[in-house]
Amino acid sequence: MSNFEAIIKKIENNTEVVGIIGLGYVGLPLAVSFAKKNVQVLGFEKSPKKTESVNSGKNYIGDIKDEDLSRVVKKTQKFSATTDFSRIKECDAVIICVPTPLDHFKKPDMKFIEQSCIDIGKNMKAGTFISLESTTYPTTTEDFMKPIIETESGLKEGKDFWLCFSPERVDPGNKDYKTDNTPKVVGALGEDAQKIAVALYGKAIQHLYSVSSPRVAEMVKILENTYRLINISLINELALLAGKMDINIWEVIDAAKSKPYGFQAFYPGPGIGGHCIPLDPFYLEHIAKGFNFDLTMINTAGNINNQMPHKMMNKIMYALNRKQKAMNGATILFLGVAYKPDIDDPRESPALLVMEECAKKRANILYHDPYIPECIDDNGKKWVGTDLTDALLSKADCVVFTTNHSCFDIEHIVEKSTLVVDLRNAVKTVHIEDGKVFKL
Repeated sequence: MSNFEAIIKKIENNTEVVGIIGLGYVGLPLAVSFAKKNVQVLGFEKSPKKTESVNSGKNYIGDIKDEDLSRVVKKTQKFSATTDFSRIKECDAVIICVPTPLDHFKKPDMKFIEQSCIDIGKNMKAGTFISLESTTYPTTTEDFMKPIIETESGLKEGKDFWLCFSPERVDPGNKDYKTDNTPKVVGALGEDAQKIAVALYGKAIQHLYSVSSPRVAEMVKILENTYRLINISLINELALLAGKMDINIWEVIDAAKSKPYGFQAFYPGPGIGGHCIPLDPFYLEHIAKGFNFDLTMINTAGNINNQMPHKMMNKIMYALNRKQKAMNGATILFLGVAYKPDIDDPRESPALLVMEECAKKRANILYHDPYIPECIDDNGKKWVGTDLTDALLSKADCVVFTTNHSCFDIEHIVEKSTLVVDLRNAVKTVHIEDGKVFKL
């Protein structure tokens, strides 16, 4: 029996073991999705704290139901976690879900993918299917992963193991679409690899969309997030212009989206946050330079986005000046440091950047976020939240809405505050003319 026939038979008989490297916002929900379908899953993590949490059935990801994790760990025992990467040899399939950050020069930092490939190559057995879900630039699977794994393992891709790229599609806080019901793009190297990918992922994901190669699948993910970066940056720039022209950009957007075709609403804010939109398009820019191609639009959109925190600081300063107060020494209370409403994720949050900009002007910075009691920004600075009280609202020289969590009592907050700067259209019934609320 060939390696291909052996793994297909295991998948059909539900006897395969799936290894998932990285148990974060992508890996842990995927692991639970497989385990709920009675697939044996082994999670690999560098963090002992995370492995201990998983093996105790303690959830740390908001998009997973506590009872689901507890059931697949304790009751069915279909999921466990380890820091021992030598156990990769127990796996028939390995899925990589590690971070893919950018360095300070906005170049891809591939160290986590590289280390995963080294770990796999050193420990895998012949007949292993390997899939990358981490966002990256087109050609990564073929030109970056394949040589490392072949060198480390001494095995041959297409014969002894197979490679695939299937981009993660995770939208934290989305109540309708989770890992299992979000359509998933799958692009593998070769016909056999594609058959394995479809058979395996089809167990955990309801709808699969096959493409012809990993590089197509890699480009799909980049396109999705570049589209959002450009459109959000456009509306941010128009919002700044509208403010100068005394036009309410939110009213403009509401009117424009009444058109039943040809328009999709995007909304302005203090910047773009999360693990995808601020980062992914620059992976494409990186690889484009190798083809002597300049992605001007991504550059422009990125520049607009990068300027937003500074411009929001200027807006706060302007609001304070209107009340005859200086930024220097002012107490500014920021409401929300999550990058989007009703989640506990501060990654790439523009709120932290605006706070940092105001701190540079010697303002006294406080924040409240019911989902994030403390966090660390990209510069390593630790921020600790504070309780939201009437006394604090009255004391603050300015209250800034940086995340529009649904649990915020907007009317009460505005009533108790002396000055509000609304960067998220949280305050919809108070007009700028009232002199108390300033909108983006």
